[in-house]
Amino acid sequence: MDFMTGLKRTDYCGDLRLSDAGKEVVVAGWVQRQRDLGALIFIDLRDRTGIVQLAFDEECEKEVFDKAFSARSEFVLMARGVVRERSAKNKDIPTGEIEIAVKELRVLGKSETPPFEIVENCQTAELTRLKYRYLDLRRPDLQKNIMLRHKITKVTRDYFDENGFIEIETPMLIKSTPEGARDFLVPSRIHPGTFYALPQSPQLYKQLSMVAGFDRYMQIARCFRDEDLRADRQPEFTQIDLEMSFVDMEDVLAIGEGYVKRVFSDVLGVDIPTPLPRLTYEDAMNRYGSDKPDTRFGMELYDLNETVKNCGFGVFTSAIEGGGSVRGITAKNAVKTLTRKEIDKLTEMVRGIGAKGLAWVRYNEDGTMASSFAKFLTEDEMNAVLAKADAKPGDVVLIIGDTKNSTVLSVLGALRGEVAKRLDIIPKDKYNFLWVTEFPFFDWDEDTQQFVAMHHPFTSPMDEYIDTLESDKANVKAKAYDLVLNGVELCSGSIRITNPDLQKRMFALLGLSDEEAYAKFGFLTDAFKYGAPPHGGMGIGLDRLIMQMLGCESLRDVIAFPKVQNASEPMTECPSVVDTVQLDELGIALNKTEE
Repeated sequence: MDFMTGLKRTDYCGDLRLSDAGKEVVVAGWVQRQRDLGALIFIDLRDRTGIVQLAFDEECEKEVFDKAFSARSEFVLMARGVVRERSAKNKDIPTGEIEIAVKELRVLGKSETPPFEIVENCQTAELTRLKYRYLDLRRPDLQKNIMLRHKITKVTRDYFDENGFIEIETPMLIKSTPEGARDFLVPSRIHPGTFYALPQSPQLYKQLSMVAGFDRYMQIARCFRDEDLRADRQPEFTQIDLEMSFVDMEDVLAIGEGYVKRVFSDVLGVDIPTPLPRLTYEDAMNRYGSDKPDTRFGMELYDLNETVKNCGFGVFTSAIEGGGSVRGITAKNAVKTLTRKEIDKLTEMVRGIGAKGLAWVRYNEDGTMASSFAKFLTEDEMNAVLAKADAKPGDVVLIIGDTKNSTVLSVLGALRGEVAKRLDIIPKDKYNFLWVTEFPFFDWDEDTQQFVAMHHPFTSPMDEYIDTLESDKANVKAKAYDLVLNGVELCSGSIRITNPDLQKRMFALLGLSDEEAYAKFGFLTDAFKYGAPPHGGMGIGLDRLIMQMLGCESLRDVIAFPKVQNASEPMTECPSVVDTVQLDELGIALNKTEE
């Protein structure tokens, strides 16, 4: 084994160019591949910046040539030599005009044959790559993602620093105040029988930072939620957390918009026009069936209540009579893609998310029609439906009716997204931001049969609803806002309650007694008694933002060491069993479960 004594790296592999010809350099990295041509050996050496070709010929000392001959994939090498122009240039890589004529070669580490090839767009099963994540992270595409993540976080800190924000680290071991997702709990050894929680967000601490007078706080914060995973969700995640004093909603949104504009410009060279568009929650749901709509394509929802309220189709009329609605979307030029078989698949999909069925019309290009409900309607009634749907030959009309309007909207919203994917009508290199505002303050929980806070109990209601908080919960709107990008929620925020009496009312409306509220949040409400400035803020999901900026399909592509679907990490095999000594110290006994 050779060591680095006497050699120090002077250059990264991917940085060398033809202008460096004649320069003696020292490079280090991993063997991408070795090509033995007998009297000539080439090695492609790779580091995080790219690949450079090492050349070994008759001018090499025998010892150097022999080392090059023995080098294999993923060996770690350090080489000293002179940059020269290549005789056979490679236009596919930035260093393709040059090579290094090696004079000295050190083998710093040998490698077994890796379980998969270290190349971009590797097709090896993801679980295998995650098992050997340290090898997976050597791949140029993943390294690019992680290095761009670094750049994004640097731009983030620079932007908020320039705008007067102070970065404050808040605790990772906090009081458990579960609201929504489950907490990860950490047992205390010193205080037996008690637990810390890992923070779902730094919400309470950042509000207390405003009471403390820091005026503008930010943090690139690690957060934890014990919930089921999705492609855009991990049990531990990172958010750009911020809070501002002496502001209203417009001030907070302006800071958020400025950040979006800055980070896209500095990292991607993309200009995001501001101010960003806005939709109220009600408009977003009625037009797109989602509070995080993807506006890169049309196919907006329309209301068919007036059109079909007196028709002969009982599914439609009973939905309207039951207080619900009948709504539809029109898939343009879709008749060839959305065959009967495909519509059957879509029907199964909507049934799986709460709909009773899917009504449809296939308006063939020759002007004929096939429909699941035409026989129940007169010709005039069907024409009225097609007119409302703005349907032309070649289009497909998809309709949902239900006594619960919320079901109609959410199902059509999901259907809209699925149909757009199948029709391949979603632009890839487009960034459609928008703010969704005026969220309902309360959300009805079907499981508990009571109202819960849609955001969190510290969100301020809009001023015009203060007097109807108790009498009309269903219609109270909040000073809350979400930032949406291409159908993905990037940010959630609000103006906070700082009036202790109003906060007490909100706790009572959410079913918390004075004693329960004080036990959970007394430290916050006590703080408000000592002069709390008006404040508001937001948390921007850094992982999701990077995922969208880079066009990745999964959060795992932008996180160095992610978890998989069952919240485990294949590489280290965590979570894992701990020994009884540790459990005894914590006063914990495990319930035995049947194998």
